[in-house]
Amino acid sequence: MTSRNYSFLEIPLDFPKFDFSIQEDEGKLTIFDALRKRFLILTPEEWVRQHMIAYLTKYQGFPKSLFALEKGLRYNHLQKRFDILVLDRNGRPFLLLECKAPEVQLSHKTLEQIATYNTKIGAPYLGITNGRQHLFFGLDKESANYTQLSTVPQIHT
Repeated sequence: MTSRNYSFLEIPLDFPKFDFSIQEDEGKLTIFDALRKRFLILTPEEWVRQHMIAYLTKYQGFPKSLFALEKGLRYNHLQKRFDILVLDRNGRPFLLLECKAPEVQLSHKTLEQIATYNTKIGAPYLGITNGRQHLFFGLDKESANYTQLSTVPQIHT
């Protein structure tokens, strides 16, 4: 392996075991993204993102065609980028997810970050994960507050 620090690969994540295609390219590890159909540089956040995508598609039944990954949006004249957006079957935003590195603690600030992005996107559900902890929230339209959910929200057919 290269001199780069890949110790995050040793941190146990709270996901089933997945068999990812990982290779070294020009001294950096890369991971195959099955949705974008290309290899991406393997960062701690990408490691968590690929696990979450695999979990949602293989265990929760989310169709791969409903995913949008790392798309840009403008907020207060700043260019931002969300991690994962799952659309509903009508093409509307459904679940917006923010992925953090395994060593990053999830906090109210993490939820505020994704809720801020969601003011532009308008998904009824949010999720935050560091791979070890996953939190999901639903938007109460009347109060405009988020309530923590006990399970992953499901797309209804």
